[in-house]
Amino acid sequence: MRAPRVLIPTIMILLASCSPRGSQAQTQPAFAEPNRAPPTSARTMKESFAPVVKQAAPAVVNISSKRVVRQQTDPFWQMFGLGVPQARVAASLGSGVLVRSDGVIVTNNHVVEGGQEITVALADRREFPAKILLADPRADLAVLKIEIPKGEKLPVLPIDDTADTQVGDLVLAIGDPFGVGQTVTNGIVSALNRNADPTGEGVTTYIQTDAAINPGNSGGALVDMDGDLIGVNSFILSRSGQSSGVGFAIPAAVVRRVVETAVGGGRTVVRPWLGAHTQSVDGAIAKSLGLELPQGALIADVWPGGPAARAGLRQGDVVLEADGKPVEDAAGLGYVLGAHRPGETVPLVVLRDGKRLNLNLRAEAPPESPARDERKLAGRNPFDGATVVNISPAVAEEVGIDPLSGPGVLVTRVDRGAAMGVGLRPGDIVRAVNGQRIDTTRTLAGAIAAPQRVWRVTIERNGQEVTAVFSG
Repeated sequence: MRAPRVLIPTIMILLASCSPRGSQAQTQPAFAEPNRAPPTSARTMKESFAPVVKQAAPAVVNISSKRVVRQQTDPFWQMFGLGVPQARVAASLGSGVLVRSDGVIVTNNHVVEGGQEITVALADRREFPAKILLADPRADLAVLKIEIPKGEKLPVLPIDDTADTQVGDLVLAIGDPFGVGQTVTNGIVSALNRNADPTGEGVTTYIQTDAAINPGNSGGALVDMDGDLIGVNSFILSRSGQSSGVGFAIPAAVVRRVVETAVGGGRTVVRPWLGAHTQSVDGAIAKSLGLELPQGALIADVWPGGPAARAGLRQGDVVLEADGKPVEDAAGLGYVLGAHRPGETVPLVVLRDGKRLNLNLRAEAPPESPARDERKLAGRNPFDGATVVNISPAVAEEVGIDPLSGPGVLVTRVDRGAAMGVGLRPGDIVRAVNGQRIDTTRTLAGAIAAPQRVWRVTIERNGQEVTAVFSG
């Protein structure tokens, strides 16, 4: 389970349901929708979730992951050369969902990340070793495969990505909290399209539910009343570390894309990119544009020749709808686009100069231009031991950075050497060296080729630029 996030004080409100009086013959309330009717009598309120559980629970599995880590000894003894790092086995527990009868399982990436020995326990208590077909850290999903006896077909949960889920729908969370065994909790869909990434750069928005989710539930199933998988439970907001009724699940549309990629032999999920920098419309922006509500995604910058440019989007446009759905914010637009496959068309409704326009955006994979040109740097310079790559839209999508943020090269790895000593980290973007702008790995290699008495290096880390001076 991920580390619990801090939750601001929340007021919990309990709503009571009342059954109508009078005769047993009841009419359907005027506000009811097809297949979505509130309880109409005390009898219907007592009906059980057991049929749904009986159908869905056999497809939910327990996952244990082990890895060997090096544990440092007391720094005091290390000063005297007496401390030797000790190896220990770290274990994590989580849940998973069978999505194919031949043993394909989807779970959270953080459940199996770094795992050297992964074991899957089925609902019937049989255990199988598992291998990772695909890991997608940005969506926090991983696809596993177990080898089962020839001819056997395992129970599966159908992935329901029809976008029919609504706030207020009854749902079940099935998993293995605290390793006590398979457990089922119930609740409702509390909210849709929740953006849990404060940067707005996440690849998904989440289903929020009040069904109890606790440590060990990660990777388990969020199931609707048809017994279909509508989400994979991922994390909670809590002060105590236990469920406070604010849990989040990765929507089925994202799950399906990751599973399809893994089963098709892909090693990474290729998500379409917009080719534009966006920001959420807040109250001030809405007022300046004459919008009644602070809603939509503002096009702040457009990549020349990218999908947005070819679709006719311009700087200053506000995307109000995508694929027939309202766009709440920038993350919502990214989620709708990311749920499509490259080559598909996404219809948009755009506000420009007070008028609504209909545009068609072609979903395209981000280009790898410039080429990666990965290099491991060496020599008497602050980058000795660092591996760097050029920043292209494809690389930016993989690591979750903005490809339109300006020139620079990305640090992807830091091994022993001067780079580790000066504090360089994977994810740093090198912007300048001794006053020279760095736009490619070739430029960086040239800038550090000759020894210098003083090195002045500018990097961007977590959105902030920092300049440091090092002696040669």
